[in-house]
Formats: sequence, C-alpha cells, structure tokens
Amino acid sequence: MAGNSKRDIIHIESSAGTGYRYTITKNKRLHPDKVEYKKYDPIIRKHVLFKETK
Repeated sequence: MAGNSKRDIIHIESSAGTGYRYTITKNKRLHPDKVEYKKYDPIIRKHVLFKETK
C-alpha cells in the first residue's frame, strides 16, 4: 500500500494497556510529530486514545 509513495506505514497502540494495535499510513512531511487518534478498542469495547509506536 505504501510501496513507492511519500506515506509511511506506522502502528498505533491502545493507551488502555490492552496491547491492541492498528496499522495506518501517514504523510511524514505534513505530520512529522507522533499522531494520536481516538479509535475503538475491541478488547475493552470502548473508544480510547491510540498513540503512535515504532
């Protein structure tokens, strides 16, 4: 998906401590800082903050 583009594949991990991760892409030129999204964690069945990990 991000083979020859300017977007990099990153992982975002749940801040609830469940270890659940999403894999997304982001444009590092437009968003050089670490990203945070509020997404659904199916383990605890709630929306929580997901932070970028490496």
